[in-house]
Amino acid sequence: MAAFRGLLVLIFVSIFGYAAVVTQKHGSDFMPIFFGDMAALTWPGQFNFDFMCLLVLSALWVAWRNKFSPVGMMLGLCAFFGGGLFLSAYLLTISLRCKGDMRAMLLGKHLHAN
Repeated sequence: MAAFRGLLVLIFVSIFGYAAVVTQKHGSDFMPIFFGDMAALTWPGQFNFDFMCLLVLSALWVAWRNKFSPVGMMLGLCAFFGGGLFLSAYLLTISLRCKGDMRAMLLGKHLHAN
């Protein structure tokens, strides 16, 4: 679990640093580029579409893990728009709260449900 948590910290710091540099150089208006590449049906667009599908799956899992409660829905939105930055922080947080129990981490509120 220590290695996994270390990886999550590395991912968080790396994405945060990378995004800070890109935002400083190019600004924060990435949506036209992101969707423009998809509309052009290019390899960068294919990558963006694939990534967006992963964001949807991440958001659905986070919301499901919290039984689609209002908090779960908000966390799901954060997962969709926050990507790896959010998910790495979320996984680190729940790994600590669940004391490393992967079953509890994956199932959340469904762990003891009937």
